[in-house]
Amino acid sequence: MNEIIRKDAISILSKVITILKVKEEKDVTEIKALSNHTIHNASVFQDETSVSIAILIYSLSKIIERDEKQLDYGRIVSMLQDSKNYLERNLVGEFNRLVRKIFKIISNVDSKIKLYIEEVINQAEIKKSCKLCEHGISVGRSAEILGISQWELLNYLGKTKLVEDTPDVIDLRTRIRIARSLFK
Repeated sequence: MNEIIRKDAISILSKVITILKVKEEKDVTEIKALSNHTIHNASVFQDETSVSIAILIYSLSKIIERDEKQLDYGRIVSMLQDSKNYLERNLVGEFNRLVRKIFKIISNVDSKIKLYIEEVINQAEIKKSCKLCEHGISVGRSAEILGISQWELLNYLGKTKLVEDTPDVIDLRTRIRIARSLFK
């Protein structure tokens, strides 16, 4: 694993642990911001660890937002601490195993929530894949990184309004004039 990504992942997990140790109303907003931060490494390095952290954190924020009483904060914080410790020791396989276990716990919080959580995780994967596309990664590669179909991603992308920065917009007449000047 890339050292920069590993250190950033450890930092993100430390922040999430700190946030979850003390329940506050701003927790959801802070956790979502951290989730979006991790996508930067995923877009630059196309790293699955960063993406899984982003999805995990996003999923936690959605559960806290919807029904925080169902979530065993102590257990989740403990498991996040263990996952951080695995990354600190560069035990990526153990980290991935524990993250899958956390996802399973989130999915089993309540039988009514289970379907919602699965949908949240799926939507989080799609949203994070969209973020990868915003950072210049192809639709095919973004879908592959997150294990979703290109159709799911394209469906979501079609509903969003990705803003492209085009500060130097040239009107049609000027473009035609430039094109004609090339062939003189």
